[in-house]
Order: sequence, then C-alpha cells, then structure tokens
Amino acid sequence: MKAARFSRFGGPEVLELVDLPEPHPGPGEVRIAVRAAGVNASDWKKRAGGMDQELPQTLGYEAAGVVDALGEGVRDTAVGDRVFGFCTAGAAQAQSAVLSAYAPIPPSLDFAGAAALPAAVETAVRALDRLGVGSGDTLLVNGASGNVGSAAVQYAAARGARVIGTASPAGHDRLRALGAEPVAYGAGLVERVRALAPGGVDLALDVAGSGVLAELVALTGGPEHVVTVADFAGARQHGVVFSSGDTGRALHALDGIGELVEAGRFTPPAVRTFPLERIADAHRAGENGVRGKIVLLVGGPAAANP
Repeated sequence: MKAARFSRFGGPEVLELVDLPEPHPGPGEVRIAVRAAGVNASDWKKRAGGMDQELPQTLGYEAAGVVDALGEGVRDTAVGDRVFGFCTAGAAQAQSAVLSAYAPIPPSLDFAGAAALPAAVETAVRALDRLGVGSGDTLLVNGASGNVGSAAVQYAAARGARVIGTASPAGHDRLRALGAEPVAYGAGLVERVRALAPGGVDLALDVAGSGVLAELVALTGGPEHVVTVADFAGARQHGVVFSSGDTGRALHALDGIGELVEAGRFTPPAVRTFPLERIADAHRAGENGVRGKIVLLVGGPAAANP
C-alpha cells in the first residue's frame, strides 16, 4: 500500500509516498480502506523534528473509510461499514489503516467530514470532562473559533452550559451560530467578559495558548477552574491543568458525536481537501494558517458517500 512517510527532518519537501506492507488489526481493532485522513499541526511539528526523534516516521492519527478486516473479538461493526476514528500507530495517511477506536460515520457526513472530527472532538471533550462542565455552568473558551474551540463550544452548549467565546470580530457571527456569546480577544479581555458575566465565569478553557491564563484565573476565581490544551509553560507558571492525550484520551467522544450531528446540534468544521499525493501542499497550507480542517483524500473521489 502507499503511505506518507519522511526519512529525514525538514520542510514539506521531505515528505514522500512509499510502499509499505498492509497493516493487520489486533484484538478489538478494525482495518479500513482509507478514504480520508485528517492533518494536524502535530504532523508538521513531527516532520520538522520538533517531537519524536526516530526515523523514518509515518503520519496520521485520524481517518475515515470502509472496514475491510476485523480484529479478534470485534462484534460492533462489519466488513463494508463506514467508520471513522483513531489510528494510534500514527499511520492513517495511507491507503489502509488500523483503527483502535472507531464509530459509525453519521449518515449525513461524507468521508472528509468524518475524518475532520476525531482529534478536535476528543481534545474538546477531554478538556470539558476535566473541567466538569455541565448544565448551568458559565464557560469561557479562549480561542473558540478554531476546530477544537468550536467543538468545545458546541459540546458545552449541548451539556446545557452558557458559553462565552473569544475570537476576532470576523468570527463572531459563527460563534453565535454555534451557541456562544462572542467577545474579542486581546487587551481588556477581563472587562469585556465581565460586561457579559459581571460575577465572572465558573470555568475556562484555553485552546489558543495566547498568554491569557492569568486573566482566566482571575475571571474564574482560581487556577483549579481553568484547563489549557495549548500553553504548557503558562500552565506550570499559573498552576493551571495542562490537558494532553498522554494523561488519557476521551475516546468515548466518538460514540456520541453522530447523534449530535444528525440532530443538528453539532456543525463539523469546513474542510480543505488535498489528494494524498499532494501531502506536501497540505502541510504548506496548514503551516500558512489556512482556515478550517485540512483533510487528505485517498483513492480519487474518496470524500463522497458510496
């Protein structure tokens, strides 16, 4: 099978498609013929040598496709089913991939839309679970217009929370449509939030990593009410929880997203697609800050429903 890989660190030019043996699912896993695979910032950080140091490396932790092999003990899906989920081996950007956590693709989504969900949804739900967001809470999301931020807004709203979200003015209409009350980020954030919530907020989630943890602690009344997924150094400085997949993933998020999508209570991000053969262009677009979610298509017109 063809798979994306790099054998040296560097720019997008080090990426190549190589022939690798097809993977085989272990107990509780499924193999899919990949139709779409998500691209994340961690991909180009790895490629540039900023993360794992071993070589060569494959890429991709989230994918959508059609089940073509079942691991031992799998009873909740069948060959031919459309599923999406996580490839913990980090080799989803390929023609075949093994998913260790998966769920049915919501009927209204194509493969590209489904491949855009796993990382953002898991990150958002993991952070909301850590904060204990529930009905009646007022949650501030810093960086609410991005893929993870918008997922957090929608999940929190579905739980019955009031959500205030920071974004540039260009993103305010979108935040309103997703169920949040928008505020501009930057100097004066505390005052703008208190204009909406005079007593402050109950909880805060930092997705942007924009150096506002001190303000979030002030608005919530203590560092124990704040979680960041983007500011490791700031978390240590201010005593805030830094949430990462290394502390346990919220894989259960995959099970509930389909119902929310079909009920019209969750809008997936807009996607920007590239064929797998143009993975270098996909990385360049991501590093240049393209809006929406970047998804690689595998096997021609692979994003369409069968």
